[in-house]
Amino acid sequence: MDTSLVNSQTVELFSQITGQKLTKKNLTPPVIFLANLVTVLLGVIFVDGTVAESEKQRLLTTLYRFSNPESDVRKLTHLMIKGVKDNQVYKQVNSLLALAAPLSESEKLLLISFGYEMSAANGEIDPHEKKYLEMIGNQLGIKPQHLAILEAAFIHQENVEFAALNEVNFLLNTARFQELDNIFVKAANDILAALPAKPETKVTGQHSNISYRELAKFKENRQQLETYCNQIYQVLKDCNERSFLPHTLIEEIEEVFKKIKSQRFRLAVVGEFSKGKSTLLNALLGEEIQPVRAIPCSGTVTVLKYGIKKRVFCRYKDGRYEEIPFEQYKVKAAISREAATEHRSDELAQSDIEEIIFEHPELLLCKSGVEILDSPGLNEHPDRTSITYKLLKNTDAVIFLTDAMHLLSEKEKELIQDVRYQLNGNHEYQPAENLFILVNFMDSLEEEEDRQDVRQRLESFIKNKNLLISNGEHRVHYISAKASLKAILNNRIDDEYLKNFHTFTQSLEKFLTIERGYLQNKQFVNKINGRIQAGLDGLRQAKDTLDGNIKLSEAGKLEILEQIGEASGRDVRIQVLANEVRDLALEEANKSWHEWIEGLIERLANKLEHWTSSHNPIFSQQQLRQDYVNQFIRDLQNEIDIWGEKELKNKILKPHFEFLDKCINEELNALRDRLQVIDKEVNTDFSKQINLAINDIGDSFGDLFSYISGGLFAGGLGAGLLMLLGLGGPIMWAVTGVGAAIAGALGFGMSGIHDQIKLKVFKTGCEKFAKSTEQLTDKIGETIGLVFDNRIEAAVKVIEKAICLCENLLEQQEKAHNETLEQREAEKMWIYQKREELEQVQNGLEVILSKCTIV
Repeated sequence: MDTSLVNSQTVELFSQITGQKLTKKNLTPPVIFLANLVTVLLGVIFVDGTVAESEKQRLLTTLYRFSNPESDVRKLTHLMIKGVKDNQVYKQVNSLLALAAPLSESEKLLLISFGYEMSAANGEIDPHEKKYLEMIGNQLGIKPQHLAILEAAFIHQENVEFAALNEVNFLLNTARFQELDNIFVKAANDILAALPAKPETKVTGQHSNISYRELAKFKENRQQLETYCNQIYQVLKDCNERSFLPHTLIEEIEEVFKKIKSQRFRLAVVGEFSKGKSTLLNALLGEEIQPVRAIPCSGTVTVLKYGIKKRVFCRYKDGRYEEIPFEQYKVKAAISREAATEHRSDELAQSDIEEIIFEHPELLLCKSGVEILDSPGLNEHPDRTSITYKLLKNTDAVIFLTDAMHLLSEKEKELIQDVRYQLNGNHEYQPAENLFILVNFMDSLEEEEDRQDVRQRLESFIKNKNLLISNGEHRVHYISAKASLKAILNNRIDDEYLKNFHTFTQSLEKFLTIERGYLQNKQFVNKINGRIQAGLDGLRQAKDTLDGNIKLSEAGKLEILEQIGEASGRDVRIQVLANEVRDLALEEANKSWHEWIEGLIERLANKLEHWTSSHNPIFSQQQLRQDYVNQFIRDLQNEIDIWGEKELKNKILKPHFEFLDKCINEELNALRDRLQVIDKEVNTDFSKQINLAINDIGDSFGDLFSYISGGLFAGGLGAGLLMLLGLGGPIMWAVTGVGAAIAGALGFGMSGIHDQIKLKVFKTGCEKFAKSTEQLTDKIGETIGLVFDNRIEAAVKVIEKAICLCENLLEQQEKAHNETLEQREAEKMWIYQKREELEQVQNGLEVILSKCTIV
């Protein structure tokens, strides 16, 4: 919902409808949606000129789904009903459009859904009401075929247009209504349940050999977790509205829900250019999606994911986002044939496209919850290599593709080890848990002896370098992507290469579900259970308060108020201290950075003699220059990484963070100890809840340097800074023409030309770096600031929770004091029902947890 579209005229209209003097601040998303809903439902009721008593009852039943008795929203709903009726707003198209202007496409569709539900309550839709709903739908910009789906849903007609049904399901996805309120999420879920069942998708020939059953089952479990989160959210919200639980519990379960909802398995395919990455992806997808050719092909990052229909989006580096015709996809996703064949490396890096997003409704791997990232080829251009390394920081599994015919060149060995380094948190010799190595083009080896040689060569390298866990068991596969794809497209299920390919996909599926997914689900279940238990404990406390077992004296109330004030003081002290420590760390980092820069040129110059290239400076001038540019950037990146690890992390940030952590922990532990005193006196469990919150932030803070080298920079600190600089392309143009020109004008021999090009690359690169040092200094400072902000925010949340627990106890005491015995008995019965609801979810979570332990 776009509340920025609410203007003074809209506020005036709402004030007129409710009879209240409202401001823009009063027009929250739920209020805006409810005003629209009241208007549409009254229009349905009054359009035929008669109003039956059953229609009035249905109106209230529908509207009461969005509020609780005695709540302000319920009172406002009654005012809206009267105002819309008295002013006949449902007849005024301009007024309705003004009310609906902030609504999204999904919210408008949900709105009109309730109109159809109201009209079809007796099993059929009155012609007048149907015409009214179609007119309103047209004014709101809803597609006629979507209205037809809603009509069919509520008159129980099953024969519908599949594409339109798919789109309605997509638009009413419950995740789209989180901004409104969880009540609206549940309402959307009810409408989805009323829609006609989707027909079984007929699997086409090219998909008949592809199956991801374990991923599909896992996706169902994940969706069940989302449903449980919704149920818990609603219970906690209801309890908060009656002052039985603090609002922080609602925020905590919302945070868990968002994390669950955002979870996707991300699978990246990397390797040098022309190793068959695109063909491999096509085999995984069971369809010829990716452009394929023998020269460098992938020109940018492509994300393949599930969508309701086949469509393509471009996200540009300047922030633009546009849908492009499907026919343009292969052109946009690939670099130009001319740039690839002529080795015009700068052109490869100068695309204005950040990434291409390809959505498809029938790719089974994507439908099963996997997003696939097709990366630019490694070792073709430094900028593109850095882009690829950036992808690795946020992936569940990575496939490194190599070629059986040209296995493990020295450069490829370096690349595999670099990928391992990126995946294992920058630990040089630690094996990667989520790396798969695939050897492609095995069909090119006709002799079994050659195949055995390939296997022995790769497995020896993996073992010697400790690349993979268990020396590569289930992580190394020998395939032919091209042969597998042909077998898939031609439905040859007995093909030898297809069987090998299936062995690989099963290993990948097992890794994603068991080693990644079920572990994540177990963590989610534990977090949800923690919130449920906190809710149950809070409701026990509320019941004890109603029974008189928890009763604060005046002195006890004063002590609670004193604790609230003391907690607020701790908040301020932590923030002041953190700011002081951050300023000191920034000052030391800035000084160290500039001292490091002073000796940089000399250190880099000492490495010039180690630069090598096999290219001829006369006939292969561009390739020669590219080799030296790559080596300059490699040396500079390594220098930055050394400074980042030894100076920034270990000498500067680590001691400051240890000191800040010590001070924060002292404050939080003192807060917990004070709450223990209250627990003993009043029979609460505040200290237990705060202790859990302290443990949570300790677990979530993670490794300090992961925020810097892993989270905020691609491929480590050095790669991230150089990518920010754009160092690579501009150097190439700066040294154009050096080779032949020097040879002709100065009479240098071959060795002399090499040296001149080296010096030119070195000089240009150093000049560019020097001009950008201020920009890089700012970026380092910004990153350090973000790390400190993360730590402060986590501590402040614990303090806020303590304050809310205390305030909630005071509210409960006040409420119990003012209620009659009869009211207290009704409240206790209500609490009993809510505890039952939470316990039912707990039982369901046990079932999911049991699946998470299956290996």
